Amino acid sequence: MSTASRHIDAAPGADLIKRGIADLSAGKETAEALLVSIGATRLRSVGLKPPSPIESPEHKLYLLLAREQGDAGHSAYNALIRRLVSFERTAQCAT
Repeated sequence: MSTASRHIDAAPGADLIKRGIADLSAGKETAEALLVSIGATRLRSVGLKPPSPIESPEHKLYLLLAREQGDAGHSAYNALIRRLVSFERTAQCAT
C-alpha cells in the first residue's frame, strides 16, 4: 500500500466514502452512496473509482435525511457534506 493510499484511508470521512462506493457498486441508494455521487468527480481526481453516480444526489440525500431525521435532516446533510469536503481536501494533499 502506498503512502498516499494510507493517508486517504486515514482521512476523515474515509469510512463513509468506502461504504458509499460499496453501496453504489451494489446498486443501493444509501446516504453514503448519495454522498459519493455528490463527490464523484473530485473522488476520481484523487484516484478513487466510484461507480456511475446516482442522478440528483444532493436532492435525494436531503430528502432521505429529512425522512429519517425530521427537522434534524438539514443539520445532518450539512455535516455529511463537510465530511465529504474534508475527505476530498485531505485526499488531494495526499496524492
